[in-house]
Amino acid sequence: MKTSTELQRYSLNGETMGTRYTALFYAGPRIDTGDVGQRLAHAVARVDQQMSTWKADSDLNRLNNAPEQEWVSVPKELCTVLSAALRVGQQSDGAFDIAVGDLVNAWGFGPGEQTITEQDTVPPGARLLASAALVVDPQRNQVRKRGPLNLDLSGIAKGFGVDELARCLEDLGITRYLVGIDGEMRARGVKPDGQCWAVALEKPNRGVREVMGVLELSDAAIATSGDYRHWVDVAGQSYAHTMNPITGAPLCNRLAAVTVVAASCMLADAWATALMVLGETEGPRLAQERGMDALFVLREGDQFREISIVGGQMQAQIETR
Repeated sequence: MKTSTELQRYSLNGETMGTRYTALFYAGPRIDTGDVGQRLAHAVARVDQQMSTWKADSDLNRLNNAPEQEWVSVPKELCTVLSAALRVGQQSDGAFDIAVGDLVNAWGFGPGEQTITEQDTVPPGARLLASAALVVDPQRNQVRKRGPLNLDLSGIAKGFGVDELARCLEDLGITRYLVGIDGEMRARGVKPDGQCWAVALEKPNRGVREVMGVLELSDAAIATSGDYRHWVDVAGQSYAHTMNPITGAPLCNRLAAVTVVAASCMLADAWATALMVLGETEGPRLAQERGMDALFVLREGDQFREISIVGGQMQAQIETR
């Protein structure tokens, strides 16, 4: 068995899902980084091919284009993500919903043509939720749509991709790592010197990258949902990319960002979106009720207020500039 003093630091990265993935890890000197890199690239490419809305031939788009009431066979990974999405949707009372593909396109955030050019052209709020109209059979890896659904996994697929990066390293016996896709991260173990992995939390300012704080991570995953990365302007009004599945429109609340720490990055990703949709009152309430670890950042004029919840208990409310 190698001792910690024999471990070396490695860093690998590449393109995926319109952004980049990274893998920092410690392993012995004889590890084949070429092989590791190929495994990591293949893992995220497989997730992208299965779950992308931008790839016309993805498994997700094949499901979107399938007739209603017809069972469709899907890869095991996609079935896993769909099942998890439905659970979070039910547990969040519909705040997290993957049947928003039509909304994402209509508002100009997806591969489809933007059709909303005025606020009064927003589609009606009454819509089918995936939790009510999508049936997933994990035993047979089959899915059936009970009604017209356009699924979008942008609020959970990236987190699952991070979990797949972690799985690749663990399959190789690597147990000290920090992997991520964009701002979604997962860590295991600690560095050889005993320090946890440091993950920077970004201040939710549009157009400016600035660190708001640093979180130490070990044997956990972290994901952030915010209103400051992607937005569109409609009739002079700026709208963030996260959809409220109940109203049929982008979010309109005081939350600038929500960060969630969970056992898997897939769940952290989905719950960060769900809590963001729920807003500054219901979001923290549900996080407390479910015993979650979450950080809510609220906009208050030109300042921010942070609400920190650890293990379901509110720890602090802090004002920051």
